[in-house]
Amino acid sequence: MGQLGLGEKFRFEDLVVFELANNHQGDVAHGKRIIAEMGKLAAAHGIRAAVKFQFRDLDTFVHPAHKEKSDNKHVPRFLGTRLSEEQFGELVAEVRKQGLVTMSTPFDEKSVDFIERLDLDVVKVASCSATDWPLLERIAETGKPVICSTAGLEVAEVDRLVSFFRHRGVHFALMHCVGMYPTPPEKMDLARIAIFKNRYPGLVVGYSTHEDPNDAVSIAMAYAQGARIFEKHVGLPTETIKLNAYSASPEQVDAWLKSFKLAAAAIRSELPPRDAEEVKQLKALTRGVFAKRAIRAGETVSHEDVYFAFPFVPGGIASGEFKAGSVADRSYNPNDTLGAAMKVGDDKKRRATYDAIHAIKGMLAESLIAVGLDFNVELSHHYGIENFAEVGVTIIDCINREYCKKILVQLPGQRHPAHYHKKKEETFQLLSGNLEIDMEGRRKTLYPGDIAVVPRGVWHSFWSDAGAIFEEVSTTHFNDDSFYEDRTIARLPREDRKTKLVNWGRHQFD
Repeated sequence: MGQLGLGEKFRFEDLVVFELANNHQGDVAHGKRIIAEMGKLAAAHGIRAAVKFQFRDLDTFVHPAHKEKSDNKHVPRFLGTRLSEEQFGELVAEVRKQGLVTMSTPFDEKSVDFIERLDLDVVKVASCSATDWPLLERIAETGKPVICSTAGLEVAEVDRLVSFFRHRGVHFALMHCVGMYPTPPEKMDLARIAIFKNRYPGLVVGYSTHEDPNDAVSIAMAYAQGARIFEKHVGLPTETIKLNAYSASPEQVDAWLKSFKLAAAAIRSELPPRDAEEVKQLKALTRGVFAKRAIRAGETVSHEDVYFAFPFVPGGIASGEFKAGSVADRSYNPNDTLGAAMKVGDDKKRRATYDAIHAIKGMLAESLIAVGLDFNVELSHHYGIENFAEVGVTIIDCINREYCKKILVQLPGQRHPAHYHKKKEETFQLLSGNLEIDMEGRRKTLYPGDIAVVPRGVWHSFWSDAGAIFEEVSTTHFNDDSFYEDRTIARLPREDRKTKLVNWGRHQFD
């Protein structure tokens, strides 16, 4: 891995970690063979991958009373696979030769020193060390990116861990992990990945796997839950070396990576636009609208004048697009398909209003913002409801006394024109999305949690590229207290600039 540029942060997303652990068997040549096999697989699948070691200063890590004989099953394995610093250096060189990221889990402070001497790229915190505060302090001092596993931790302990690293300015990610080897399906607890993503916004969350190495399904489920780092114990069986129950052979890793790539291709983090071919195929399965009788050009068409039948005829309108009261664009004979150029008789204000309401309610629900039952809604459309998608804001009035609170919603790409207030001072706090605000030529970008105070008499405008939800807390609101830079706005009748809604307009236009 090349050196990061100044100010550049390590990218945790879509990183696959091959955990070597003690599967090198204390044999450098065998360890190099495993690393080479993982390098081939990473290249074949086109993935970013790391090889992770485990470092222990065995002379000081293991208690003297346990060095000769121990009833702890791990001690003989650690001692029996001991490698010198020079030997580990050879393995690290092989990782770099393969173009992979270098990483290690230190289990003591001396091992952190060794990581620094080797200048490894990433430090991994084992679950058993996630509450070892002396070791965590030393890891934080390195300034290196950190990935921390969380097996066996209560949520309160994870909260403390996240706070610890954030307070020290550490660039880190979390790994959901289950410390059972191997992990049965009923113990995987994959829902914790989504819980972590919601609880710790902005953190990359991964999944450290210990399931049966033949299981290539769990990684796809973890990806669907939001995991973006994946770790697996790997090894290379030989005539004399048999892998443990949770380490994967190259063939098993290959199947596991195929499942990862399939999940990454099938799952997208954002809703994409509808595919034109998909729309075309679905259109071929819909019903069209056909004349039940002869219809003259300019005639108003009702439901009694048409019927719906399959298949849909290209160039016509589908059954769901027909609106009673539409005006015929030309004359039609019985059984003719009604054309797409039919002039729709639907109420434009109603349609535009409901389109906006549906989008706004979706944004609030997606951001987990509840508005309760006792509120009023106003669509402020400064140049008419037909232009609301470009210019305007949705105002949810919560309370208006000596103090006032509103929730404001802007759709993606919507702007609010420049204006000021004579009586009201207001403060905006962004809850979700992004917001740009201009106060008399001074532009400020707001991110979730940011605050902007707008004094009385200050010209201000705001807009959002991705959509925004923000609170307005102010002194009392007065309907005649907004003065716009564009005088044409003030000259419009209020009903052309404002649409008041009762309970989101439910039944209001029925």
